[in-house]
Amino acid sequence: MTDGRPEGWTRKEGERVARSRHHSVRAEHHQPAAYGRERRGDPYDPYDDPYAGDQLRGGGRYDQGDAYGGAPPRRRRRRRGGRVFGAIVVVLLLVLVGGYFYLDSRLKRESVLVDYPGRVADTPGTNWLIVGSDSREGLSKAEQRKLKTGFASGRRTDSMMLLHYGSGGTSLISLPRDSYVPIPGKGRNKLNAAFAFGGPKLLVQTVEEATGIRIDHYAEIGFGGFVGVVDAVGGVDMCVKEDIKDPKAGLNLKAGCQTLDGAQALGYVRTRAYARADLQRVENQQQFFGALMKKAASPGTMLNPFRSIPLAMNSTSNFLVDDGDHLHHLVRMMWAMKGVSGGDGVSTTVPIGGGGSAAGVGSYITWDRAKATRLFEALKQDQAIPQDVIQKK
Repeated sequence: MTDGRPEGWTRKEGERVARSRHHSVRAEHHQPAAYGRERRGDPYDPYDDPYAGDQLRGGGRYDQGDAYGGAPPRRRRRRRGGRVFGAIVVVLLLVLVGGYFYLDSRLKRESVLVDYPGRVADTPGTNWLIVGSDSREGLSKAEQRKLKTGFASGRRTDSMMLLHYGSGGTSLISLPRDSYVPIPGKGRNKLNAAFAFGGPKLLVQTVEEATGIRIDHYAEIGFGGFVGVVDAVGGVDMCVKEDIKDPKAGLNLKAGCQTLDGAQALGYVRTRAYARADLQRVENQQQFFGALMKKAASPGTMLNPFRSIPLAMNSTSNFLVDDGDHLHHLVRMMWAMKGVSGGDGVSTTVPIGGGGSAAGVGSYITWDRAKATRLFEALKQDQAIPQDVIQKK
């Protein structure tokens, strides 16, 4: 009996052929002749099924793209490329976020902006007190000798500036350290004495009570940090108006435009070898800090890892800020100072009224109370500073 099967066909052969057909599905698609027209009609051909091809292809249409029509592999490549791109983006984000928190953790912090009885109310806009101290921290004895900083311990204020920005524009106001002002609990004295008496806390309180402006952020940098930041950006371009020779500051500059390195820059912002002494010095400090911030925020620095990374490391390890301040606050401060140096803002000094001297105090300068009041009132209201109170340079 043949049971309708072709002659010579056995059940065992059928099972063997079925297994063979199962294991050769992938090979068939690379060798279409196995089930093509050449084999069609062979009475013993186990693939002689007019629907076999459609079944093996899963019934797909070539114009829609199927598992073997070419389009799906392209989709798989696109999906693979998308996954790789996504992974790269995730890694970059992790690096950026991790780098931000690492740099933020390097900032030195101190509780500076504390409340006290009768503290002035919050005022519109944002106000920074930026302090350059004479701290020798981080400098070796050899570096102190080279930079002519002396060997005094502790820290005292060497420069103070009030930075304000808001809807009324950006203003950078120098507060001369010899300004004769009331210091809470200490009577009247030079402004920098407040720092010597009670550190940053008392200095902030003194400035707030003398100006009526509430300080929102605090930043302080010492001698060593200043030099490191300047050198990290490759020096700062300055146009010196006249020859300056000051052995006390380790400075010997010729008039003209030139690039100052860290040591020269430190001497430039410290020297008082002028007829106007401290008043000329605060103007130099303003000009230099503006130029420094402009250089630090320039594409040549930010896009150059050999400058941007040392700058970030030096800045974050040498700036002291209030314990509520973070890296993004410092970046915003630098951007505002860059704007002032570029002419997008006002740079001036508190109007000076005169001078004098007192026992235990020495020589000091006084503010022009009427003009100073108008200047600070404009900042309190987040308005532009009146032109007639801006000091001409």
